[in-house]
Amino acid sequence: MLIEIPALLDVQTLGQCRNILDQVAWVDGKVTAGSQSAQVKNNWQLPEQSPQSETLRALVLAALNQNPLFLSAALPKRIYPPLFNCYQGERNAFGDHIDN
Repeated sequence: MLIEIPALLDVQTLGQCRNILDQVAWVDGKVTAGSQSAQVKNNWQLPEQSPQSETLRALVLAALNQNPLFLSAALPKRIYPPLFNCYQGERNAFGDHIDN
């Protein structure tokens, strides 16, 4: 089941995220793909260990942990840290694949 969580991030937090994302050094998204997924993954990704990624991750996880709709719908035991990807231009896409 997919649910929509409107306005998960407030305007101020969303602006903070956009400012961070506008200044990051993106890397090839294939770095986190398995051998089969790498064949169809053509995007950019924020390095998982970068300070910017850690800041963004904390903002998103804090919002999720404070959102009653998310908590009641997902009943999470653990929330895995999000990855941040960038798709720009005609060639960026992530084709059909099964996550590793």
